[in-house]
Amino acid sequence: MAAPTTERAEESEDFYDSRRIAQLDGTSLIRVGARPGLFRYIREIWSFRHFLYYDSHSRVSTANSTDSLGRSWMILNPILMGCAYFFVFGLLLNTGRGIDNFIGYLIIGVFTFRFFTTAVSGGANAIAGNQKVVQAFNFPRACLVISTTVRELFSSVPMFFVMGLLVLTIGDIKLDGAASIPVALSWHWLLFFPCIALALMVMLGWSLALARAVNAHTDVKHLISFGTRILFYTSAVFFSPDRWSNIGADWLVTVMNLNPLYCVLDIIRHAWLYDGFADPARWIVLASWAVGSVIIGFLIFWQGEESYGKER
Repeated sequence: MAAPTTERAEESEDFYDSRRIAQLDGTSLIRVGARPGLFRYIREIWSFRHFLYYDSHSRVSTANSTDSLGRSWMILNPILMGCAYFFVFGLLLNTGRGIDNFIGYLIIGVFTFRFFTTAVSGGANAIAGNQKVVQAFNFPRACLVISTTVRELFSSVPMFFVMGLLVLTIGDIKLDGAASIPVALSWHWLLFFPCIALALMVMLGWSLALARAVNAHTDVKHLISFGTRILFYTSAVFFSPDRWSNIGADWLVTVMNLNPLYCVLDIIRHAWLYDGFADPARWIVLASWAVGSVIIGFLIFWQGEESYGKER
């Protein structure tokens, strides 16, 4: 990069009198590939904001382009998954007994869980899966992880629209062993937006931290799928948390209450299915996870900036 240059002409009586001596101020120079300072790193990411938008948008546009049904799979996948969960857990295992509006409960759980875990898994592989790009170009590597999270948000917009439509139309169908509460649009539905914004912050923070771990040790990506399963069973995707308290496993209820994904599901379910507010503790826990995840995840990723793209 260019450095400030000062020139001075020194007068002397010897042979070099006529020469101009250039002095370089190298205090602002940094080694090629070196990790920049934290605030400079943030400014560099901001300068790439247009790249983030267009990269995310173009990748969403070309997703599933080789399939006959194209981007329809973005909607069909969670619908088919929801049908499978309803058949197994709703009909065969009857886990929805005692849950009012169980169909809507399950739809919100399956769709939102898929959104959350797909973004985190994709962000975790953003560096290790793009080694050629990382090695060929000089840019803040965090852009790749942020782009993955933004891309997942873009691709999930039609899915969330379908989720709302399904909850509104079939979410209150009465099933055996549970009550039916009419579902209608209200201003409580708007709580979905700040809730998803906080969820995005959690997803981004986790993705940044995991991206560095996967880049350093690719075995970590196998542990992510294991962690996803634990997250699934502690988020009440298809059952009520009362199931744990009924068998005396109160510590599992505590774990669920501290789980950010469970907080997201509980907030949306109360707003959409039961036309009310979730426990304020859900917002406090989710907001704490969001702020803490972004700060800690970003610092972890920034500390490893020099290690990305190195031959192993």
